[in-house]
Amino acid sequence: MVLVSATPYFPAQARAAMAQLSVDSFSDADWSAQRLRHVHGDDQIRMLFEQMRGLKDHHDDMAFTPPLLSTITARTLLVHGDRDPLYPVELALEMYRAIPQSALWVVPNGGHGPIFGPLAAPFVDAALAHLRRSG
Repeated sequence: MVLVSATPYFPAQARAAMAQLSVDSFSDADWSAQRLRHVHGDDQIRMLFEQMRGLKDHHDDMAFTPPLLSTITARTLLVHGDRDPLYPVELALEMYRAIPQSALWVVPNGGHGPIFGPLAAPFVDAALAHLRRSG
């Protein structure tokens, strides 16, 4: 399994950011960037942002405690930017410590979703190497 910018729960800064989510304020550059990541059109982009905004008020949606994470049996690669504004790197460390057979790649100067742009190719290489590894 490969998890990118994952979190065991939504911290306060993520909920505050979710409250601000709106495609209404997108610039042309924002739309272009989103269209590169979400290839099923503008309706998909709008739906994804509406879903994320709606999660801000749900506090029972995600509560992956260390004991629960410790039950994961899949080899897991966690990829996390050390400058993620939504999920502090400490949350990735919490998951890494709790999930058996996990590996952690902290991307220096990486934000949320640090697998795009110049890091896309290294991410693909690392993810494939992880998934191909046996045992």
